[in-house]
Amino acid sequence: MNTIEIICQNCDERREFPKGITLAEVSRQFNVKLKYPILGALVNNKLRELSFDLYKPKTVNFIDFSHNIGYRMYVRSVYFLLYAAVKEVIPQALLRIDHSVSKGWYAELEGENIELNEDLLKRIRERMVEMVAADLPFTRQEILTAEAAQLFMKNGQMDKAELFGRRHEMYTSVYGLNGFINYFYGYLVPSTGYLTLYDIRHYYKGLLIRVPDPENFEIPPAVTHQPKLFKVFREHKKWINILDVPFVGNLNKATSEKRDTDLIKISEALHEKRIARIADKIYRWYDKVKIVLISGPSSSGKTTFSKRLSIQLMVLGLKPVQISIDNYFVDREHTPRDEKGEYDFESLQAIDIDLFNENLNDLLIGREVRLPRFDFNSGRRSYYNGTFKMKPDQVLIIEGIHGLNPDLTPHIDPARKFGIFVSALTQISIDAQNPISSTDNRLFRRMVRDYRFRGYSALETLRRWDSVRNGEEKNIFPFQENADVMFNSALLYELAVLKTYAEPLLKTIPEIEPEHAEALRLMKFLSYFQPISSREIPPTSILREFLGGSSFIY
Repeated sequence: MNTIEIICQNCDERREFPKGITLAEVSRQFNVKLKYPILGALVNNKLRELSFDLYKPKTVNFIDFSHNIGYRMYVRSVYFLLYAAVKEVIPQALLRIDHSVSKGWYAELEGENIELNEDLLKRIRERMVEMVAADLPFTRQEILTAEAAQLFMKNGQMDKAELFGRRHEMYTSVYGLNGFINYFYGYLVPSTGYLTLYDIRHYYKGLLIRVPDPENFEIPPAVTHQPKLFKVFREHKKWINILDVPFVGNLNKATSEKRDTDLIKISEALHEKRIARIADKIYRWYDKVKIVLISGPSSSGKTTFSKRLSIQLMVLGLKPVQISIDNYFVDREHTPRDEKGEYDFESLQAIDIDLFNENLNDLLIGREVRLPRFDFNSGRRSYYNGTFKMKPDQVLIIEGIHGLNPDLTPHIDPARKFGIFVSALTQISIDAQNPISSTDNRLFRRMVRDYRFRGYSALETLRRWDSVRNGEEKNIFPFQENADVMFNSALLYELAVLKTYAEPLLKTIPEIEPEHAEALRLMKFLSYFQPISSREIPPTSILREFLGGSSFIY
């Protein structure tokens, strides 16, 4: 037979097409209309470019910018557009895209006698506009991995050469744009003409790359500055450069040379030193500070951090007392519901704020308090037997997603509070133009923990992740700059360790599930890491909260 059946999920139709037809032509034949231009398609839940030829029956789902996969394609393409423009305007410069911040990505131009000023930035912007207007194609070519490594080395892209020099796959896809080559660990949009909106502006000593919001395809006119978050990222960049492991290729080299054990010890020592410094700071302010509020997104390691901070405070002669915000949930019938009609336990209104503040104020002035406890099975509050009264050497440790939201403790004197934001702010990058998402870092942690300790499959974790992320954007990240200090819980070596645990879980997600495409992306990402054994990880490590083997009781 010379025809194949194609099922289009976008319009819920199926038709016969000649073998060898491209996805681009299929979209035209089905007359697929999406909110934004079509960027690619999920073919049997595998991402494919519009130039992909079809020879067997397939189910296709065309995607645009509003889809999270299409959004990543757009972002990667903007990276390449910026890279090519920089190389044309100032050939000796190295574009280094470091990390996300202020609703965008921070980048710097490295090289001798290079100073990023408004004139240079204007020239880069103008060249980007010209390249978009020319609608230049992003080309992809399959070449031998060894040849790709040599090509990158010849072009001075040593970060990529190091990474590909240790790859085991025979072939690699290399992208081209207007004579420049690069690699972005995922598909790009068809051409520069698709990149109709982005923003490049001066930010600290570098520049900030912004793309539109997927919901409305608009870029906010004002930048949301996050100086505290930015400072944490810059401190860690300096540290990983000193260790000479800024990129995954460097980490793999260290692993091959049996230096991974040293990296584990150094990373853990850095964590301990930073936790001790935070404890010292609380101790210096102890005459006023009696409440430590700890917040952070899912799988940031807040619980282990709280326990390790408590130990450091005890070393200084203080006696930390843990109070759980979860015990202040309102009774189930008073719990607010979300737009789907389900209980919204992440809403601030799910907490009895009045009782919480009343108890804290009573404790601060030396009164005895009968503390509540919440039964999640019955959905009702009860109380512990007896009462609790703070002693002069005690400090309250309160952990929860709303910890830095001022509306949680509106009746508490700000001078009595000390806020800490904990998150896994991934330090290492794949290479100079490909930062690693801290969100992915936390997703791997959660996936492993969900499976090992909560009985959830990787598929269930991925299904819940978008909802978790939406809750973080609403309830946690808007308040992170309220923190007195930020603690980066990411460990330099951890993705190489999590690889061994996460890969088998991701392989269980079947092709028929929509999450299969995301599982493939995550497995491909992990494939760039050489595995590191968990054997040398100490029992007090934050990573033990997710892997098991911790000496703490959770």
